[in-house]
Amino acid sequence: MSRPLPSEKNESPWQIFLLFLRLGLTSFGGPAAHLGFFHGEFVQRRRWLSDAAYGEVVALCQLLPGPASSQTGLTLGYLRGHYRGAAAAWLGFTLPSALIMTLFALGLNVWPEVAAGGWISGLKLFVVAVVAQAIWQMGRSLCPDGPRLSIAVVVAVVLLTAGAVWMQVLALVAAGAVGAVLKLSGAAAVEALNVPVQSRKPMLFAAGFAVLLVLSFLPQTSGSLAWIGAELYRAGALVFGGGHVVLSWLQEGFVASGPMPADAFLAGYGVAQAMPGPLFSFSAFLGATEGGWAGAAVAVGAVFLPGTLLVFAGLPLWSWVRTHGTVRAALTGVNAGVVGLLLAALYDPVWTSAVQSSGSVALVLLFWLCLTVWRVPVWLLAPASALAGQMLL
Repeated sequence: MSRPLPSEKNESPWQIFLLFLRLGLTSFGGPAAHLGFFHGEFVQRRRWLSDAAYGEVVALCQLLPGPASSQTGLTLGYLRGHYRGAAAAWLGFTLPSALIMTLFALGLNVWPEVAAGGWISGLKLFVVAVVAQAIWQMGRSLCPDGPRLSIAVVVAVVLLTAGAVWMQVLALVAAGAVGAVLKLSGAAAVEALNVPVQSRKPMLFAAGFAVLLVLSFLPQTSGSLAWIGAELYRAGALVFGGGHVVLSWLQEGFVASGPMPADAFLAGYGVAQAMPGPLFSFSAFLGATEGGWAGAAVAVGAVFLPGTLLVFAGLPLWSWVRTHGTVRAALTGVNAGVVGLLLAALYDPVWTSAVQSSGSVALVLLFWLCLTVWRVPVWLLAPASALAGQMLL
């Protein structure tokens, strides 16, 4: 069976924007579903690139910090329209959910009493089930043996004992070092890279990523646009494992040591589950809550920027990374540590802020069953959980 060959014709940025806008309006189901939508649209239907090339792009984006599905879409746009194509793909895919989350945040600011309703409690319990499901799925794939499971549990124990942002960074660095020492085996690349990418600027993008990361740790006035940008950039730069893991980083900055109530934070996160497009659009809710439309724009740009810089830096280096055993072992250790990071976040702030009674536990178990066993779509279960909370809590 012959594999599809990429066509030579490049699309205009406007065409790329419209294609990804449609996906941004219809791609429910989270990162795994997004990757399936991209494969169907751009590999099977439009034949922009081969199955093997698409697999390599996905593998690279899953190894980098940031939102893997958004990075994959951005890369596809880059391959068809260079940097303008990448910008068009990202904007089209992100804009719908970012606008919805911004409007939701502004609505809560205008009518804060609505956040005291039972529907918020229902959404918070739904978030408990969503995070628990993510741990279940990630644990099965990223911690299939004793050493990786041990890394995850130790990271969770450390973070539950001392969960500061710097400790999260240190824990993931240590997990990577343990993975390299133990020579943990990740998924090996089996086919030569078949993505026609030529870039003269990988070191410039990598340097920009590093400089901005250092600057993000400088103290800023809480609630200012600079503070919003620093918090979101740091989260986007240090999150391995996708949208659910960003919960741990952002709650530390916006709730534990910031101005946002845990109820509002988890309510926004619950609504984000029901949106099409990337889960990182939750950043628009956080930015808009603190700084209105300007805060939303800064937050969305900041959280996606580090992953974008790493994609442009990493594509030309992927041929080396994919075959370097020590690097892959370290990344395998980091991925196991990510499961521990999410496990710690499941308890604090998710469980402690949401579960207050035996009835709450019962609803969490029911939502988890719906997600994990009955495969109820997230976009359908989120409003149902809000309704259940309004009626029962």
